[in-house]
Amino acid sequence: HDFCQKCGLESWWLRTLLPLFEQGKILEKAGVCSQIAFTRYLQSGRKLGPDPQLWLQDARFAGVPVRVYRPRAPSAGLRAGAIFFHGGGWLYCSIDSHEKICRYIARESESVVVSVGYRLAPENKYPAAYEDCLNATIHFMKNIEHYGVDAARIIVCGDSAGGNLAAAVSQTLAGGSDLPKLRAQILIYPGLQAVDFNLPSYQQNQGVPLLIRKHAAFFALQYLNGDALHMQEVLEGSHIPPDMRLKYRKWVSPDNIPEKFKARGYKPHKPREFKAEVFEKVKRLCEPNLCPLLVEDAVVQQLPESFILTCEYDVLRDDGLLYKKRLEDNGVRVTWYHLEDGFHGIIGLHDYRGLSFPAGKRGLDRIVKFIKGL
Repeated sequence: HDFCQKCGLESWWLRTLLPLFEQGKILEKAGVCSQIAFTRYLQSGRKLGPDPQLWLQDARFAGVPVRVYRPRAPSAGLRAGAIFFHGGGWLYCSIDSHEKICRYIARESESVVVSVGYRLAPENKYPAAYEDCLNATIHFMKNIEHYGVDAARIIVCGDSAGGNLAAAVSQTLAGGSDLPKLRAQILIYPGLQAVDFNLPSYQQNQGVPLLIRKHAAFFALQYLNGDALHMQEVLEGSHIPPDMRLKYRKWVSPDNIPEKFKARGYKPHKPREFKAEVFEKVKRLCEPNLCPLLVEDAVVQQLPESFILTCEYDVLRDDGLLYKKRLEDNGVRVTWYHLEDGFHGIIGLHDYRGLSFPAGKRGLDRIVKFIKGL
């Protein structure tokens, strides 16, 4: 009820939405199609018609499908260039599903935007999506003269799983000398760790769409292994050895979340007994290219200026808050924008089939403002 009131939602919307996401399970059990295939159909999006303000070009960067959005209006100089990685839990969505977002950013910020169509899990397990995003970014960096982009204003950007990929790519490129340095990273309600699914935001928002707690673990495991066989153990925290948990606690801990974000309720969670056999199956969850919050400080210190958007009613809220703290603690400049009335996926609903969420547009406008200020 609090969520609906704060976000301006009607209860009928939730009653319609939540069963829709469960229909995939029914169809899978009936042998009609897999749950993943059904959800992909719902979230696939469609390519829109021509845009009077943008040139659109489908291409391949290092073999990876991309769509380039370039403002038609003449520019006095070189433009900023933003490489965008779409969300969807590494399993869903596409260039088409995020078409409106990329058009909006390109138009309003007068920048060149490159949307990357990376390979999806579970058919393509980790690190396929990360490698596609990294390779497409490197290709763009090496060929920016073809797109009128300023080498000093290249940005990586993504929402949700795309924010995860943007953070991982940014970390990989940090400190390199043979490519232009990234000017900034824009992380929109990113998922950045799979160590603790019992942080305050996970407890408070465990049943809140568009991303519920169990689905966050489901997506991470599908991306990692192509299945979610150990989802319950991961949710309970029995997949991390005690010594590693102690190490990660300095980065992933409710102690690092400001108290005001615990006001809606938080009960400290004691992880279940460690299961070595589960850790063996999921230990790559601890790799920074999959969980960027676990990277060492030496890398964090080299990261570019950052923009982080978080939403109050989002299980991933605390991932963003924890990364904000790590960046700031290591001297990285951070612009943080928090949507008190926001929920996961809201920027994609700023103008969605008759539904309009002003908070989504406010978030997009802050992203545009950040890009224009670089």
